[in-house]
Amino acid sequence: MNLKLNPNASSFVPKGFGAKPAEPAAEEQPPKEEKPVVEEKPKVVEQPPKTEETKTTESVFKIEDDDIEDDEEEITSTTNKVADIKIDLPEDSREHVNLVFLGHVDAGKSTLSGSIMVLTGQVDSHTLAKYEREAKENHRESWIFAYIMDTNEEERTKGKTVEVGRAHFETEKKRFTILDAPGHRLYVPNMIVGAAQADVGILVVSSKKGEFEAGVDGGQTVEHARLAKMIGLKQLVIFVNKMDEPSVQWSKERYDEIVEKLSVHLKKCGWNLKKDVQFIPGSGYGTLNVKDPLKPGVCSWYNGPSLIGTLDNLPPIERNIEGALRIPITTSYKDRGIVNVIGKVESGTISVGQSIHIMPGKYKVDVVSLTGDICSFKTARPGENITIALKGIEDDVIRPGSILAEINRPVPVVSEIEAIVYILDLPEERKLFSPDFTSIFHAHTAVEDVRVKSLIATIDMKTNEEKKQKPTFCKVGDAVKCRLILGRPVCLEEFSVNPQLSRFTLRDSTKTIAFGKVVNIGKKAREAIAAATLSPK
Repeated sequence: MNLKLNPNASSFVPKGFGAKPAEPAAEEQPPKEEKPVVEEKPKVVEQPPKTEETKTTESVFKIEDDDIEDDEEEITSTTNKVADIKIDLPEDSREHVNLVFLGHVDAGKSTLSGSIMVLTGQVDSHTLAKYEREAKENHRESWIFAYIMDTNEEERTKGKTVEVGRAHFETEKKRFTILDAPGHRLYVPNMIVGAAQADVGILVVSSKKGEFEAGVDGGQTVEHARLAKMIGLKQLVIFVNKMDEPSVQWSKERYDEIVEKLSVHLKKCGWNLKKDVQFIPGSGYGTLNVKDPLKPGVCSWYNGPSLIGTLDNLPPIERNIEGALRIPITTSYKDRGIVNVIGKVESGTISVGQSIHIMPGKYKVDVVSLTGDICSFKTARPGENITIALKGIEDDVIRPGSILAEINRPVPVVSEIEAIVYILDLPEERKLFSPDFTSIFHAHTAVEDVRVKSLIATIDMKTNEEKKQKPTFCKVGDAVKCRLILGRPVCLEEFSVNPQLSRFTLRDSTKTIAFGKVVNIGKKAREAIAAATLSPK
């Protein structure tokens, strides 16, 4: 799936890079298959110089009954000689935080995101006037802020976010990347890819009578909160939106009702309400309590910080700077003969001039430049969401699940794993989780078919100890250690090594049925990684 880059909303695309061309509107009925597809940028027709093909070999590991066998395949990569592109932007030492906006459809996520962009000076008056004219022409005057984030015609016509919108803003203390996730249940796979890049979740709920209830009772409000926790977000800010709506009018009773009902669900999702969750009332469309605190007379019962004030005061996020380089690629495009990829540095560091691998495939590439939203880097550290210019590769080798990794500390590529799976829900026609059960596997940016090979043992969720060995099946509410076979090899790591690359969810149709973590990639896979670390090729 492609993240939308909106150069009108912010100066995201620096000089030297072309903005990605607008994509055609999607069809009215989204495809039944929910795998997000990486849409390629139209290629410039040109005659490349003939280059000598070089072959690299990569081992893909799977778990057998007694051990692990490796499956080696040769992959050909072509190295193109391209000129370096000079990026002349200052470096910035402020902490960078990735925010994902979550919530049920029509809760006001895109409007709130656009409101933040305007209030922080990322959208000038001329551009805002343009959006205002477009909204009026479509008889959607109240969608003016949403137009900043929702840039394609399908989203503007239906008023529903489909892809993950991307923009940025900054304060004196921090730099922020906005990831505006879709709220409709048909686009949950896209939401998962957006949330996988985030550090903090902003769960937007509507206080309007009927809209809050629709989101909680069978809607996406609770599922988004659950998925955010499964994916590994550490902080969740609840923005109770539309408090200035005529049916609400800053009612404390309505606010308290929402906080009470939602708190029950958040506890069930595993959130610690005292440490990890904060509630804030406000209005995205009215720009109230978004940047500046509420003025006297607006709301007599709330005197807390605004949304941006709350984000500014969040404690620093712990980063794994000593770990091996891991950057899941969210999108890629080619510009002026050079491939650009976008992704969040999950661990380790990456530097201009460094040689790294794209995995799976073991394609060797060189880093030409590292560019953030408003700054460039000689070395980018964990947490940065950056555009990386690469040479020595074509963009058609990049697929969902591709990862940038160090050559001397490669990421494991496995086709079979041992994992602990927590079963949340099962389809009506398949109420038992047993061998040969199939579903869709989501991990970081990877989306693959998966099949249960065997059940090893049920797990006590309080003690994490194994209980019943080799059960024949499991049901909703159970936790089980099992072996999973993936449709294609995927870059994964054990939870004890890199939690972010071990977490996954299992989905069936439009339903999240389980989440889990990888606990064993196998002995031979670990030995191969150790050998590569000691003697890199």
